[in-house]
Amino acid sequence: MLRLGRREFGAHEPVIMAIVNRTPDSFYDQGATFRDEPALARVEQAVAEGAAVIDIGGVKAGPGEEVSAEEEARRTVGFVAEVRRRFPDVVISVDTWRASVGEAVCEAGADLLNDAWGGVDPGLAEVAARYGVGLVCTHAGGAEPRTRPHRVTYDDVMADILRVTVGLAERAVSLGVPRESVLIDPGHDFGKNTRHSLEATRRLGEMVETGWPVLVSLSNKDFVGETLDKPVKERVVGTLATTAVSAWLGAQVYRVHEVAETRQVLDMVASIAGHRPPAVARRGLA
Repeated sequence: MLRLGRREFGAHEPVIMAIVNRTPDSFYDQGATFRDEPALARVEQAVAEGAAVIDIGGVKAGPGEEVSAEEEARRTVGFVAEVRRRFPDVVISVDTWRASVGEAVCEAGADLLNDAWGGVDPGLAEVAARYGVGLVCTHAGGAEPRTRPHRVTYDDVMADILRVTVGLAERAVSLGVPRESVLIDPGHDFGKNTRHSLEATRRLGEMVETGWPVLVSLSNKDFVGETLDKPVKERVVGTLATTAVSAWLGAQVYRVHEVAETRQVLDMVASIAGHRPPAVARRGLA
């Protein structure tokens, strides 16, 4: 059982985490949800389309203008509070690596801290424990926040992913983070080249076998673009194909831009796997 905020999710229940970037320079939407009104509209649409989790980020992942902790908090804390007020049952996640920002958003009502940079600030897990919220434990290959990988090598990329993410998860639980609220993430593109991310996807079942719920953040990423030689705006099909493979291998949470399309893919895979009945079954029965 995965428990996030007020919600509980069964072992075979796929969960959509919708991305809402509070940044003026996000790689995908170029700041479309930087202002409050379009960002709140995005939340409303995502929930209507089937997202159970809203992931709010105040700093884009890639290199760019420096964003202080104070500025990151300014972009996220008030927005978290407003989403909490308007959508009391939605799970609110905040994508941050900073303990100080984590503390502020938890005070405002966040349910989950999405640590995409692999525990670079050990205090973030301590914040999650103190507030009793969930934590995403990600493999980033030891990369510093907002840096791109350069000639990264692994003897065995999945072995390293397992060592890091399971270690971070076990530390979080030892600190007091609820075990049922801890997830592990292979960190596609983070501290990895395209071949590493493809291998991580191919071997995702090894993460699932650990027993920790697995989150994947695949949406329109560079490994999809390089694999198909497609620019950012033409990576949806590749993303959905990778989503289907990840779902078949047992990932549970999907951090995405395209909620409705992802919902259909996850429902279809769940039905093929026998975990979900068809929405309609009339063929051959009339």
